[in-house]
Amino acid sequence: MRLSDDGSGTFGVWDSAVNGWRVTNLDRAAAEQMKTDLDLQFNAQGTRPPDDIRTVDPPQPVEQLVAWESGELDAWIREGGQWLGRVRDRNGNIAWVPQADLRPTNQDTP
Repeated sequence: MRLSDDGSGTFGVWDSAVNGWRVTNLDRAAAEQMKTDLDLQFNAQGTRPPDDIRTVDPPQPVEQLVAWESGELDAWIREGGQWLGRVRDRNGNIAWVPQADLRPTNQDTP
């Protein structure tokens, strides 16, 4: 899945596996959410095996290795032999972060 700007200020999610748009006309945050939701469901071979997905409910506060920036973890996928956590930062950006680059946050920190 790939996030794309269509040039008009809206975004869409392009699926290379089907060579087509999954969704268009979204703001950046909604498109990022849709992209990562689809990443939870599919990998390069098709439907992701259930054993390769873990959801976190409720989402847990974590810090990322890059300057230990705070975010919120809500799901895991196994990709290429490692676990990746889906983390939303305080600006609403979403990224897949390797497990080794995450740690629980001190919940008393703002």
